[in-house]
Amino acid sequence: MLRTLTLVSLLNLVLPAFSSPCTVFDASFNLYALGLGGKDWDAGTQDAWASGQATDVTTTGRPPFDGANTTCYLAQFYNAIYVMNGDASNPSAVHIYDAGTKAWSTQSVTTGKFDPSNFQAILDHDTNVFYALSNDEMLFLDMGSLTTANSSALSWMDVGMAPYPSGYQPVMALAQNHVHFLDVPGNPPGEADIFVIHFSFFQPTPQAYPLPDGSAFPAEHGLTASFFQSSGVQQEFAFIPDDGSATYVINVETNTTQKLAGPTNKDPKANYAASITALVQLDSSGALSFLPYTEGDATTNSAAQWSSVANVAAAVPSGSISSASPSASGAAKASGTGSTSSKPTGSASGSGTGSAGASPTGAAQPNSGVMTSSIFSLGLVALGSLGFVASML
Repeated sequence: MLRTLTLVSLLNLVLPAFSSPCTVFDASFNLYALGLGGKDWDAGTQDAWASGQATDVTTTGRPPFDGANTTCYLAQFYNAIYVMNGDASNPSAVHIYDAGTKAWSTQSVTTGKFDPSNFQAILDHDTNVFYALSNDEMLFLDMGSLTTANSSALSWMDVGMAPYPSGYQPVMALAQNHVHFLDVPGNPPGEADIFVIHFSFFQPTPQAYPLPDGSAFPAEHGLTASFFQSSGVQQEFAFIPDDGSATYVINVETNTTQKLAGPTNKDPKANYAASITALVQLDSSGALSFLPYTEGDATTNSAAQWSSVANVAAAVPSGSISSASPSASGAAKASGTGSTSSKPTGSASGSGTGSAGASPTGAAQPNSGVMTSSIFSLGLVALGSLGFVASML
């Protein structure tokens, strides 16, 4: 029996699947580009990025990386990578990559008030708990010590309404076990609101983080990633405004900001991850680049420039993403990274500096955008294929 071929089925044959890759580090600071060009790549440590070719670590059980906004986070204590919204058919699930065993598993999650199409989140390093702002509601998801999914569903739990106007698209970053909210309506440039994780409350006044010359980072939407420490609590996070005009590194110990070179590719749909010594951008064309960073060395940092992660470019040339994920209105733009080498005490302070007794999170940012002309061209190809197939029936 001949099966009727529709235009839709033919388009499914010729049109590439949507792709929403992300970049993230493991606990040894090997850099991963997950879902890039339909595969997962291990670029190794920073000393390996300039030459050679990244390693293909694609294996079974992985998510398809076709969510509207896929985000990745490192659980540093457990050397596990968590992927949110990595499967468009199951957006509430958290996919877990055990970086030690190179194995994937899928954790089922009950959403409650959490909306997978509209959120931003950080992963608290010390408690291994996600905190997210979704549809104006603050929620958390406790990942325990998971490196492999368990058989019972986890549940998003409600913290309460955030003290922000409805529709606020948060810029969230993690440092000192505190969530920092940038670009809060009504706050002047250079200030951040602080949510104290261990006591689950918003500090009543914002904290200022001025530059040495008295200027401030802009009160604009952007993306973030938190720098790891070799041991102990994270202290700094990078903020990149959507226009890519500069990279701002905020230190919550000294309450100061450095202004560094903006990324070469000015892409508001990029995503970012940080190690101890580098900030990495994965732009929406699939290009990976990095800014070297040395904590406490303002002179070296001010001279630093962005460079390509060449071994990933050798394996997956820029622009080779099958197609980027469609933009989702108000969809996730996650943030953060994290580190430390020993289990925390769980103590925290509510001070303006955001001081606490532990460490960071994992992260990443979304990307999207499909060229209309490309889809139109592919549609013409599909129509041609339809005509050919029809003539054969």
